[in-house]
Amino acid sequence: MSNIWPLPKITFTALNQVEEKRPVALITSDAAWSQVSHLLDLPVVVQAEPIDTSDDLMDYLAQNLPSQAEVIYAVGNGIPVIAAKLVAHANQKPMVFIPLSLESDTLFESFAETLNDGLVKRIETGAANEVILDWDVIQAAPPHERGAAIVDILAIVTALLDWRYAAKHNRTTEAQKFSAWGAGVAAGLASQAIKSAKDIGEGTVEGLRTLLDLLMVSVQLAHQLGHDRHEEGTEHYFALSLKNQGSTVAHAEAVGPGILFAYALHGQDPTPLRDALLNAGIRLDQIRTADAQLAVNDLPNFCVVNDLPYGIAHDIDPLSEKTHAAMVRAGLASSSDTGDWSPPTAATAPEETAENTPTKPNTNPAT
Repeated sequence: MSNIWPLPKITFTALNQVEEKRPVALITSDAAWSQVSHLLDLPVVVQAEPIDTSDDLMDYLAQNLPSQAEVIYAVGNGIPVIAAKLVAHANQKPMVFIPLSLESDTLFESFAETLNDGLVKRIETGAANEVILDWDVIQAAPPHERGAAIVDILAIVTALLDWRYAAKHNRTTEAQKFSAWGAGVAAGLASQAIKSAKDIGEGTVEGLRTLLDLLMVSVQLAHQLGHDRHEEGTEHYFALSLKNQGSTVAHAEAVGPGILFAYALHGQDPTPLRDALLNAGIRLDQIRTADAQLAVNDLPNFCVVNDLPYGIAHDIDPLSEKTHAAMVRAGLASSSDTGDWSPPTAATAPEETAENTPTKPNTNPAT
């Protein structure tokens, strides 16, 4: 049986106006709760602040939920949201999210994704029942966090290239065959994100509301298609591989450079996408060069082990000049880096073929 999940109900309100009568199981982080606890009056019966999403910890939280808890609240972003999905799903409880920034599209997705011991696991949990947004709180977030979810929209550009690449090589499944109409809708979302990047970076309500709308349409498109090939490809695979190597950089700070890397692998000039990411406030210099190289070295194997949908990441030679040149263009390596401890040698440009020859920068992913 398959489902087409709905999006969560979105409520725009000041947090001090939130009224909740049901006993609450609160999942948050110390930093998030200290920031907004004075604004929220929740009837909390139990509170957890998980530091990871390991299977043992998630099972423990799910199995030890007090019977009197009637609703699961996640306050904050990242780990609290994933944990809330898993705990709510295991106990068949409604869930409410209160994010402090628009950090990723995880807020609206109908599944929880974890990475433990090198294995990516997705559990269909259904979407949150409600997401509560206080624009004052969102705008007060650090500039590199408040609109960080733009990476999940700009990733459409490279995800579509991967999806077409898979179709060209007859490596799409029947359930994920290339959809021209779906790709067209997705491309329009990415184009609008590029146009709105400056407003998003400046933290205007108009820019952030546009980002919210783009995120929700993209997630609903994934619900309609039954997969997320239009928005996830090599750029997200790189971010997952990076995390698997022990890097702790934020989601956007991994996916952003991943977008530039994937675009360069496809023979394109990443400059317009870099400009959009920087305009939106995304930090592109947080990844250690050695960590990036380790992530790239293991990327093809990571894709195969996790049976990730086919993309250009499956076919790269991590030690090739082409791959190194793509890393350089993405800012993940310098031209003198060799990926090992031997004396540096100058990198050469990748051999140009009909498939990877750079084209004139194009900010319209529909073309």
